[in-house]
Amino acid sequence: MVIDPMFPHWKALNSSSQPAIDDRMTAQEHLYLIHFWFTRLQADKAATKAMPVNRVGDFGLAPGISGRFTLFQTVDFSTIFARASAPRNSWISCNMRLNAITLICILLFIGAAGKSAQIGSHTWSPDAMEGPTPVSASIHAATMVTAGVFMIARCSPLFEYPPTALIVITSAGATTSFLAATTGILQNYPKRVIAYSTCSQLGYMIFACGISNYSVSVFHLMNHAFFKALLFLSAGSVIHAMSDEQDMRKMGGLASSFPFTYAMMLMGSLSLIGFPFPTGFYSKDVILELAYTKYTISGNFAFWLGSVSVLFTSYYSFRSLFLTFLVPTNSFGRDILRCHDAPIPMAIPLILRLSGVSL
Repeated sequence: MVIDPMFPHWKALNSSSQPAIDDRMTAQEHLYLIHFWFTRLQADKAATKAMPVNRVGDFGLAPGISGRFTLFQTVDFSTIFARASAPRNSWISCNMRLNAITLICILLFIGAAGKSAQIGSHTWSPDAMEGPTPVSASIHAATMVTAGVFMIARCSPLFEYPPTALIVITSAGATTSFLAATTGILQNYPKRVIAYSTCSQLGYMIFACGISNYSVSVFHLMNHAFFKALLFLSAGSVIHAMSDEQDMRKMGGLASSFPFTYAMMLMGSLSLIGFPFPTGFYSKDVILELAYTKYTISGNFAFWLGSVSVLFTSYYSFRSLFLTFLVPTNSFGRDILRCHDAPIPMAIPLILRLSGVSL
């Protein structure tokens, strides 16, 4: 287990007035954790790739923060929100005429897209699986990739003024959700499947913000943290027992040897696909309902792509379960006999995450 002693400090800063500072510091720490197995070439490549790709979003975030300060003469959120209605007719000319707040919000969204692995900046996310499994669970469940979603929700009063920015956010989120889901069905490594499912679920959260339902987006973010951590840690339990074998095609027949881990992964998958009664259903289904009842072109676009993404999500989730636990084994029988279910130190975190999935 990798422990990050600075995590509580940066999360406390995130909940205050300046989430951008926390996003930057948390991202930097996780980039080092991706490189935890520094003697492995693939871990070196993953960390080297994650660093510049994450910085792409900063090309939008930094000008967005600077423009916000120039326009409002402050970085305090409460003051910005109070003054947001005053300069909305101000224009910035750069070979085209753009509303100032529209430009600022689009720049801030570019920064959020870089942090939350949206289309164009998502390629680092599956490669980050080279880090330890607890690090993968932290990055893709609760901290690093959710920073962009939280920043948009935190700045929601500002984003409500420019409709063009909301259309861009909705379109990008829906497209990310669809493309990540289609890519996930082709993966054969459980952690990479879960990583692409994270990109897809982040797309749901982003387009929920784009249709002005920020509270539902944050609700799905919280639910996602529980069931995605449950999936990652369950996959880590299987990989640990299989002597670090990560190819699902070389597994199979593990349900009898891993009844506890199988039950945990099944519950996480049901919550991921939005099956009734696990917590994922109460947020994911609501996002699609709200997109359908938005009665706009962008809302309909998000609804249909999100609905198709649900089908792909169901496919790759159950494909992972079948290849890992239910199909006849593709490994040597003696290897399966030596396997064991999650020991108590590994089972306790799974039970804690399950409590968040089933409540």
